[in-house]
This record gives sequence, structure tokens and C-alpha cells, in this order.
Amino acid sequence: MAEIREIEMAEVRKHNSEESTWIVIRGEVYDVTKFLKEHPGGADQLLGVAGKDATKDFNNVGHSSDARNMLAQFKIGVLSSKDNLETSNSSPSKDKEASKSCCILQ
Repeated sequence: MAEIREIEMAEVRKHNSEESTWIVIRGEVYDVTKFLKEHPGGADQLLGVAGKDATKDFNNVGHSSDARNMLAQFKIGVLSSKDNLETSNSSPSKDKEASKSCCILQ
């Protein structure tokens, strides 16, 4: 098993294509490149969050326990302490405001 390392969000952002697809879920970094073709929702779902924190998207879909357990095989690291702190400190009220403006545009 490969050693789990601390990865900065700047590095995660570089992996946002079909050739290299990394996502962050709950502060853990996953390389899901090899899973693109197998993903039940299609590759576009993963590519839409490639290089980003996909925690909300992952949770909103309501993945099964099997799907959550499957993540372990793709884990390559954990988000750096600094980046993880910044992610966890994001204001819920800002998220609500962003989604309100999103809905207004629709």
C-alpha cells in the first residue's frame, strides 16, 4: 500500500482532467482517474468536481455505504493542515448566499 501523504489544495487543482482526476472528500484526497469509466453516474460527474473539494457533491448524491467504502482504494493522501483548516472555516452563510444568487440566475 502506498504511503498516505499530505497534499496541498494547489496540487489537487492541477489534477482536473481525464488524464488525471483528483478530488477531495472530507479532507481526504482521492485519485479517481481509473474510476472515470466505471462511475455509475458517468465520468462527467467526477470531471465536474475534478481538482476541487467534492464533499458537498458527494454527500448530496446519497452514496451507498458500498460507494463510501470504495473510496479507500483511491485515497492518495490527506489535504494539508492549512488547506483543511481553510475549507472547514468556510462560512455556511456565504454558501447560502451563493446558492441564492445561483437560483436567481436560473
